[in-house]
Amino acid sequence: MRARELAVEYPTVTPDDSALDAARLLADQGLPGLVVVDGRRRAVAVIPGSRLVRQIVPPHVRDDPALARVYDEPHADRLAAKLGDRSVAELLADERRTLPVVGPDATAMEIASVMAGARSPVVAVSDDEEHPERGAVIGVVTAAHLLNRLLPG
Repeated sequence: MRARELAVEYPTVTPDDSALDAARLLADQGLPGLVVVDGRRRAVAVIPGSRLVRQIVPPHVRDDPALARVYDEPHADRLAAKLGDRSVAELLADERRTLPVVGPDATAMEIASVMAGARSPVVAVSDDEEHPERGAVIGVVTAAHLLNRLLPG
């Protein structure tokens, strides 16, 4: 089975979108990560859900998780609301992770190899076989979808 057959529609965000809106999209749809595309729908990056969670947790709490106990729910909500002050582009500037992209004729094992190498929960499928990174995103293959295809009956 080829990438074009495995690819599913997937919500995307742009660098100009609000980080809070991106986090809501991820949460509301139960996504493992978000695909960031430019104005021509070319893959820019992936933002794993864990990165959005990381943006909510103050650095001193990440360094010492025992400190998390002192945060009550209202305070945690205020920390999460601060995502509204940031854009997706700002999240990408913190730690850019290039979105793995394959062409439409990539095999399931090629997709698995790219996904494993990038440690990404999603791989974008481009409409350009020769230069996938230059093509428009036609869909995405998630780790769950790929495992459904690869695991024995």
